[in-house]
Amino acid sequence: MSTSGATADPLAALGSLPGVAESVESVRKAVDRVYGHRIMRRRSNEITSEAALRGARGSAALSGADWALEEVRRRTDFSADDEARTVGAALRLTAEAGQLLSIWRQSPLRVLARLHLVAAADKADHVGRPRHAGEPVDEPLVGLPLPDAAEMHGRLDGLAELIIAGGSAPALVTAAVVHGELLALRPFTSHNGLVARAAERIVLVGSGLDPKSVCPAEVGHAELGREAYRTALDGYVSGTPEGMAAWIAHCGRAVELGARESTAVCEALQRGAA
Repeated sequence: MSTSGATADPLAALGSLPGVAESVESVRKAVDRVYGHRIMRRRSNEITSEAALRGARGSAALSGADWALEEVRRRTDFSADDEARTVGAALRLTAEAGQLLSIWRQSPLRVLARLHLVAAADKADHVGRPRHAGEPVDEPLVGLPLPDAAEMHGRLDGLAELIIAGGSAPALVTAAVVHGELLALRPFTSHNGLVARAAERIVLVGSGLDPKSVCPAEVGHAELGREAYRTALDGYVSGTPEGMAAWIAHCGRAVELGARESTAVCEALQRGAA
């Protein structure tokens, strides 16, 4: 996404794209249904914890580690191989995201650097900072052309400026743009998908749309599948109104599916309490 357009608030302008308002309203209704559930009034902490676990599993699946939920739940060692390390990174990011909400609006680049540091769990020089010219990127599941370091830094700075400035864009639109831009730019040498989805979660929670973090979009993205994810991302990268609207709608559907997942958890807890 170019952040140098003619409008003062380009994120808000995306809200007027065909179909986006309908996606925003559909997401709001889905989120309201979860928050209105009677179980949420008494056991919201349990729903939040379960949503975090399921969200991490979904994000890891999109990054190539598609483990069963019960395997994620029971495992304690996440260092055995690449898939285990990916799941471990997703779990760490989900836990860390909630600690960074207060910093996001003031210093989003600092938050992104922290997320990469947590995901990589490494002290190498390239960890916790945007990549330099010539540094390779390990992100095999995103096959888009990679912007060079100069373009990446410029667009990343522009994205940060938009977040800091705030504006009137719906939370879904802002979250979708943050997610899509980070996937398009791949600013780090690794773990960009995991970081992008964690950043999407931070926006959805910090905006007040999902303050208790019980509507894990990562679950929905995983349920919709990698191919749909890539296709929608292609639309975002195209920069066309239709492509941008399709990406936002895709992200909206993912949030709705995450809300549906937590609603099912609420129903299960309610049956158990009956």
